[in-house]
Order: sequence, then C-alpha cells, then structure tokens
Amino acid sequence: MSRKQIHFGAHFPGVNNTTVWSDPQAGSQTDFASFVHFAQNAERGLMDFVFLAEGLRLREHRGVIHDLDVVGRPDTFTVLNAIAAVTTHLGLAGTINTTFNEPYELAKQFASLDHLSGGRAAWNMVTTSDAFTGENFRRGGFLDRAHRYERAAEVVAVTRSLWDSRGEPVEHHGRQFDVSGRFPLPPGPQGHPVLIQAGDSAEGRDFAAATADAIFTLHGTLEAGQAFYADVKGRLPRHGRSEQDLKVLPGVTFVLGDTDAEAQDTADHIRRQQVSPPTAIAFLEQIWGRDLSGYDPDGPLPDVEPDVDNVSITLGRVRHAKDPRAVAQEWRDFAAAGGGLSIRQIVIEKTGRQSFIGSPKTVADQMDLFVQSNACDGFILVPHLTPGGLDRFVTDVVPELQDRGSYRTAYPGPTLRDHLGLRHPHAPLTAQESA
Repeated sequence: MSRKQIHFGAHFPGVNNTTVWSDPQAGSQTDFASFVHFAQNAERGLMDFVFLAEGLRLREHRGVIHDLDVVGRPDTFTVLNAIAAVTTHLGLAGTINTTFNEPYELAKQFASLDHLSGGRAAWNMVTTSDAFTGENFRRGGFLDRAHRYERAAEVVAVTRSLWDSRGEPVEHHGRQFDVSGRFPLPPGPQGHPVLIQAGDSAEGRDFAAATADAIFTLHGTLEAGQAFYADVKGRLPRHGRSEQDLKVLPGVTFVLGDTDAEAQDTADHIRRQQVSPPTAIAFLEQIWGRDLSGYDPDGPLPDVEPDVDNVSITLGRVRHAKDPRAVAQEWRDFAAAGGGLSIRQIVIEKTGRQSFIGSPKTVADQMDLFVQSNACDGFILVPHLTPGGLDRFVTDVVPELQDRGSYRTAYPGPTLRDHLGLRHPHAPLTAQESA
C-alpha cells in the first residue's frame, strides 16, 4: 500500500519570533547570498516552495522597536523574482496583504512572477485589521476585524477574474472595487498562482475552504491537528471541492541532534535564546496590558490583574489575548502545576511553535506519523537560523523519509501545482473526487 506523500514549504527566517539573530551562525537577512543559500538548499531537498512572511511595519512595544523585530526585509516580489533565476523547480510563495493592496496590481505582479518562473508562483493571502499598520497606506486602518475577510474575498475574486480573462474585458463593480479593462497577461503555466491562506478562525477556515489551495496553520498536538484537518477538509464539498484540493500545512520548528537527548539539550538552549529576559517581559506585558519592567523575568507572575483596556501595548503584529484575564489565570494555573514556574519559563512553554526534536530518525518518524494519521499534509519548516537552518534537515531527515516511501525522490513536474498534486484551476472534479 502506497504511503501518503509529505509536502514541505521552507520559511525564510526573519519575520517571526523564531529566528535567533544572536547565534554566531546567523547570517544577513538582506544579503542576496542568504536567500540563494536557503532556496537552493530547499530545492536540493525537493521541497515544494520557499515561503516569505510579511512585515509591513516593525512592531513597537511601549514606544520602542520590539526586541525580536529586525530592520532590513527586502521587498517580497523583488526577492522571489531573483530567487526564480537561481532555482529551477522550487515554488515561490510570497505573503502579500489583501487589506492594503489593489487586486489589479496584485494580479499583474503574481502573474508576472508565475510566467517568469515557469509556473512556480504562490500567494499567501493575509488580512490586517490593524490601524497601526494601516497608517502607512492610503486607506489607513479603515477595516474593522469583522470586514477584513469580506474585502479579502472580493480581492481574490477580482484577481482570479483578471488571471482567467484571457484578454477579454473584465467588469467588476462591488462594495470595495470597480475594475474595468483588459488584463495584459495570458493565463500562466499553472493556470494561475497557487493560493495559500493563513488563519485559524471560523472565518479563516471558511475562506480557505472556498478559495485556497493550501492553508498555513498552527496546532500543537496530533489530536488537535486531526481535529483541524477534519474540520477544514469537511468544509470543502459545500464549495464544490474535493479533499485533494486543499493542503493543510502547519508551521513547525525542528531541532536535530545525533541523539534524542542531545537534540533536547540544543532545543532548550535555542528556546532560551528566543525568549530572552526582555522578550519574556514584553510577552507578559502584551497580556497584562501594563508596564511590568520592574518584575524579575526569573520570578513569579504578577499578582495584579490585567488591564483589559490596554491590550494594544504592542503595536503591529501582536500576540495579546482576546480575554487577558482568562489567559492570566491559565498561566497562573500552569505555573502552579509546574511547581512554581518563573515568568520566563512560562513564556518559553506558552509561545513556542509545534516542534519536532530528536535524531534525524526520530524527527522523520514524528513527521511521518502526523501526515499518515491525517493531522496534516505536510509542514512549513521554520528554522531558527539564517541562512543555514535547513542544511542538516535536507542532509539527514529527507533521506529517512525517502527510505520510508513517504517523500519524493524527484520533482513530479515543472510547476508548483505539480509538486503539491493540485488540479488545474479549471479542471473538473473526477467521478471519484465528486463521489
């Protein structure tokens, strides 16, 4: 019996809370050589695509740049077009915002990348209801949270109409946009770019089921992954789609060692680097909504209650909770259950991604279990180092998965849709898929 094949995206480090810039092996996030090393290594590992996150504005925490943000992320389209010239098969996925961009421009930019790369473009569609980010754009932060997916749906609808128009006039008159004209490019080599969506809310899941080819998500356990997988896949038939039309790809970290014990020691060290004492206090302040700079990160949680009217103490991409008081109580219970954990210890445990830790064989076993058990279709790997974070994974874990028959030994075709096993956008469902 053939095994379900694992898919991998490779997240270039930088716009996240994972990258350890202080590590001696860390390189530059602006030197093109870093992107070349990372992308060519991902292609050597036969991965589906390289993935660039979005950072429209540096976060500010209590008036200063957030401890984990960096200055120097080049423009996404510039980077991806350059990577296209130094790779031959690797997909090129860019995170571009639907809230602050216009569909005609997006359609032309992604269609150009798709043509110039031979059908390897992908668009990670994200939304923003954050007025702080919107201050740098003409429309400002004009959308509240309830309306951001409404705009996103219209952006994608207009963009797809332009991609599919084949030179015929496009007329669209909606709540957000009026578009009238002819699109200057023919359909791309894969019909149109692969659409990726990141979101875990009910609105996000519906949007992905209706629109996306892949969903970038988070889940911490096998059981949570299986529940999410079943929920999202179960939404597809109402949109005339089959289970194969949407790939579920959680973002994960990994730490490798010669033994499982060595890997765990390394992982503990990495987490302490990722959550420095100032970072631990910053995360705590995002929930408590207070200046907690006087607290010892190696001491206990504050005994004061969160200020629920000041949850936006961090501006930009934030991690504060919708109900800070409930999260504060959850953290207190967690600290007590752990025998009196410190602030920093709690933040380390509560803010980490799903992580696979162990020898190459152990990590391969863990990942294969998730995929074969329908907790996901693969993973977007988020290494902690730039640009060499994938090196050992490609050298040691990929062969382990190939030996199991769970991972390809060659690319199946020239386009990203080929890699992901996706239908052409206009191909009908087969009788088996529609059954």
